[in-house]
Amino acid sequence: MEKYAKDSYTEQAQILTQGTLNGNARLFGGQMMQWIDITAAIAARRHSGRNVTTVAVDSLEFKGPAYADDTILLTAKVVYVGKTSMEVCVKSYVEELSGEKKLINEAYLVMVALDENENPVEVPRLILESQEEKKNWQEGKERYLARKKRKAE
Repeated sequence: MEKYAKDSYTEQAQILTQGTLNGNARLFGGQMMQWIDITAAIAARRHSGRNVTTVAVDSLEFKGPAYADDTILLTAKVVYVGKTSMEVCVKSYVEELSGEKKLINEAYLVMVALDENENPVEVPRLILESQEEKKNWQEGKERYLARKKRKAE
């Protein structure tokens, strides 16, 4: 079975409140990480049609702050698949009231699909439609090979 990357596309939006801020009145990084993990899991579930678990956060880079009352928009989609694993790219933005979006975080998470006994199960192949998707796939493959190499060392 095969699925398109767009089939896994997921969005989540949050308005920052006092409970999501750190001591410097900025978005608490741990809160952002939780939202990223949830959004990635939904994208991986949409692709695999299975429950999933997070096995690695390959990269998580904070590129800018967010403050009280900001709207945070997280977008996710599967960019690379192995046999049982999926790499999901999650991009997070501050969305202005005008609709303009500013990238504040980019993360790559590796999710594994699980069967009813919580064992890894094969996932659908990924159909690549655009040059950007092919580029994302190649970059995902390079990260996969680098993780594999680190694991072997």
